Amino acid sequence: MSMTELESANPLLDLTAEQLRAYAAAAMDRARRRSRGLTDAVDDSDLVRQHSRLMSPLVWDLAHIGSQEELWLVRDVGGRPPLRPDIDELYDAFKHARADRPALPLLGPAEARAYVAEVRGKALDVLDTAPMRGQGLTDHGFAFGMITQHEQQHAETMLATHQLRGGEPVLHAPPPPERRCAPLPEEVLVPAGEFLMGTSAEPWALDNERPAHVVDVGAFLLDTTPVTNAAYLEFVESGGYAERRWWSTVGWEHIQQHGITAPRFWRREATGWWRTRFGVTEPVPAHEPVAHVSYHEAAAYAAWAGKRLPTEPEWEKAARFDPATGRSRRFPWGDEDPGPEHANLGQRHLRPAPVGAYPRGSSPLGVHQLIGDVWEWTSSDFGGYPGFSAFPYREYSEVFFGAAHKVLRGGSFGTDAAAVRGTFRNWDYPIRRQIFAGFRCARDA
Repeated sequence: MSMTELESANPLLDLTAEQLRAYAAAAMDRARRRSRGLTDAVDDSDLVRQHSRLMSPLVWDLAHIGSQEELWLVRDVGGRPPLRPDIDELYDAFKHARADRPALPLLGPAEARAYVAEVRGKALDVLDTAPMRGQGLTDHGFAFGMITQHEQQHAETMLATHQLRGGEPVLHAPPPPERRCAPLPEEVLVPAGEFLMGTSAEPWALDNERPAHVVDVGAFLLDTTPVTNAAYLEFVESGGYAERRWWSTVGWEHIQQHGITAPRFWRREATGWWRTRFGVTEPVPAHEPVAHVSYHEAAAYAAWAGKRLPTEPEWEKAARFDPATGRSRRFPWGDEDPGPEHANLGQRHLRPAPVGAYPRGSSPLGVHQLIGDVWEWTSSDFGGYPGFSAFPYREYSEVFFGAAHKVLRGGSFGTDAAAVRGTFRNWDYPIRRQIFAGFRCARDA
């Protein structure tokens, strides 16, 4: 097969310009409804408060969403005059660290809401007439997809801020489905051979996902599901956090310095282990994927279990490769966009689902829950693919390349379908625990 034949095509490629506009408008509206829900759930004093130095005040995220939409859609694509050029620097994420943002002269809650509403009106005006074909920002509505993904990424960041805030619960959602399949094997064999990694055909894919390229991966065994709380608890109870031999030098120094002895938000009571989740304190659920663990904790567990973390190419091959056709799918289950039967996404539930809850979302090789529930740490450093080209600006990906950041894959229950796919790449510092991150293990075959 040629390179093109190895990659599954996105249905967006077949839409007319009017259909693309409708699709983009619906995606933007879904993102905005979520942003409003996350910010309307608390009062103004909560919106301007910094709940953790790791996170911005919620009101900064809200106005930043509007600022980026103004810059890219209203000014760049639409060629319209600026609405608020005076706040460009305030909401430039590279000019102000999160810890310093509360001291800035930020827009207040009412002003921020009015600003993002005005920007959205202008952006929709631009969408009505924007060409959906061409190069760069206008091709298949890329700029509108980029801004939708940006807002959804900040919505997940705001959701993480909600997890860090104190007080009574303000967010509510139904529980995820229970396990829907028979007990699964512990591991799945992923055969050796080449597969097509990344994408050159996904119209809303971001620069770090491009271009598609062939990668040869050796045979390996991968956990069928993410590591559960029950499995991770065995590591905790066996003294895993007290045994130096399981940890890298950097990881050991970090947990010693910060007194880390369990996943974040866990605590031991006389009756067992409990966790706090969006203001609710509850027993740690045994069958959910473990969450709020750092890369260092994930790697230490894997060593204790006699395994390792998968590399990024291994993860993507397990998620996308179809041995029957030799092609790389858009998602583990196929090429159609995620539905509620496939994966736990979009803040539909405020927790990971038990392992085995989404049999219709499994990959051709039988790996489950690769998309949704928890981001999964890989052992790979974040970097560009062969032939990488920064677009539309270096600060989206390229400035983060290097050993300081580890790659995470697959999305979480807080990730929207617009902001995750089989090629989507996330990255963070290996010490981060406030994000909705877990992992699964691998080993050589």
